[in-house]
Amino acid sequence: MTDSPSTIEVETAPNPEFAVILMHGLGADANDFVPLVPELRLADAPAVRFVFPSASEMAVTANNGYVMRAWYDILSFEGIVRRVDEAGIEASVKRVRALIAEQNARGIATERIFLAGFSQGGAMTYQAGLTHPERLAGLIVLSGYIPSKGLIDASLSEANRHAPVFAAHGAFDDVLDVQLGEDACEFAREQGCDVEWHAYPMAHTVCMEEVEALRAWFGARLNAS
Repeated sequence: MTDSPSTIEVETAPNPEFAVILMHGLGADANDFVPLVPELRLADAPAVRFVFPSASEMAVTANNGYVMRAWYDILSFEGIVRRVDEAGIEASVKRVRALIAEQNARGIATERIFLAGFSQGGAMTYQAGLTHPERLAGLIVLSGYIPSKGLIDASLSEANRHAPVFAAHGAFDDVLDVQLGEDACEFAREQGCDVEWHAYPMAHTVCMEEVEALRAWFGARLNAS
């Protein structure tokens, strides 16, 4: 495992009142979702700081040991389910908590911080978000899944048991079957989360209809405070 590069930050206006920590998918990096910020068209909303961290490089066992950026190792694929390195997940959860603490130190309270991610980054959003000890503003999961229900059950946070969740997935996703997204939503609902679920006729990607739905969900929460 190697050190990750610097985190990218984008602010929609000076003196941000909210933050979004958005984690990329397997094999991507911090640059991957930077173009999402202007597509959300948040000019009339309170200022937001988007934080895009890069995962460390590691050999991914299920990808023949190929070295790529990953939030944790995937040990094997068993049908649509992934067997994952739980120690690696916990290490990345600690990193997410450090990123949250950094935003706290810069004046943004945890209750104004959203966790977000795509694919493996979406998995980390569920994992870190549902176990974070302080209430978050919400979770945004794009084509994600629950990587370890056992780890969440062991550390489930009362503070985020009723967290608002925006979750979307491609109905034709051939990387992470849509059933994984549906199962994750059901799990989050069973914990008490307020989940808004969308499925779109797309593969393992993001579409404009999804961005528009996210804009409405996100904007409503920014302007409600």
